[in-house]
Amino acid sequence: MAITTFIPEIWSARLLYALDNAHVATNLVNRNYEGVIANQGDTVHINSIGAVTVKDYTKNTNIADPEVLTTADQTLDIDQAKYFNFQVDDVDKAQISGEIIDTAMGRSAYALADVSDAFLLKTIANGVASANKIGAKATLTALTASNVYENIVKMRTLLDKANVPTTGRTIVVPPEVYALLLLDDRFAKSGSDSGQNALLNGMVGRVAGFDVFMSNNCVSGTDGGSGSTPYFVITAQVADATTYAEQIIKTEAYRMEKRFADAVKGLHVYGAKVTDGSQIAAMYCSVS
Repeated sequence: MAITTFIPEIWSARLLYALDNAHVATNLVNRNYEGVIANQGDTVHINSIGAVTVKDYTKNTNIADPEVLTTADQTLDIDQAKYFNFQVDDVDKAQISGEIIDTAMGRSAYALADVSDAFLLKTIANGVASANKIGAKATLTALTASNVYENIVKMRTLLDKANVPTTGRTIVVPPEVYALLLLDDRFAKSGSDSGQNALLNGMVGRVAGFDVFMSNNCVSGTDGGSGSTPYFVITAQVADATTYAEQIIKTEAYRMEKRFADAVKGLHVYGAKVTDGSQIAAMYCSVS
């Protein structure tokens, strides 16, 4: 690709498309507000409507006047900004077949998605309602091949008790927990990696009413005890619980002043907010 043929709008769209394909966590959230982002520091207003009251009807009597629906306004701050900036030497371009800058842009999208997915999964884990948490850093649930399914059912029960819709439920697990699920026939029989549920944006199958996604970016750490046991945070949710918005607002190609090389830089801005923590369940777990 020559610098003279670089069209920022087209490359921003291509980069955003590649970014979407690389994301995992964005499959778990609401993304209805992305069209209003212009720059870092923007604020997105998220409006929600309160509950509707259902009343008894008695024949031959007038019904009550229409109730006034309550609304709530929450703000989503686009407070995250990440960039890439790479160069390709003319000698390398001559020696490597194919569009090396195209390939580098794809790698950039993957790297941006990796960082923003980690941010989004941390936002979700931090926003869960306290009543919907199973365990904590000090009281980890030890997952094994024999109990992983039962513990996921416990997360389902928390969402059921919170009246969370059963459609569109997702759960995201690290590779270590996915490996345990593969050893459980109840997961394997639901089509964990069969043709109709082929891997797509991290989705690896279904279990207990959840679409299962796998990610290396699940919140993790050590429990801080003497043994420093590694832990993960698994979250289960519906999309309406969290809102996420992102945009590639800048892509620029330029000629290096002191080198025989083309360079490309881009700016990715995004933000996330948990709007209803009762629609998320989280489990602090270790794998044994």
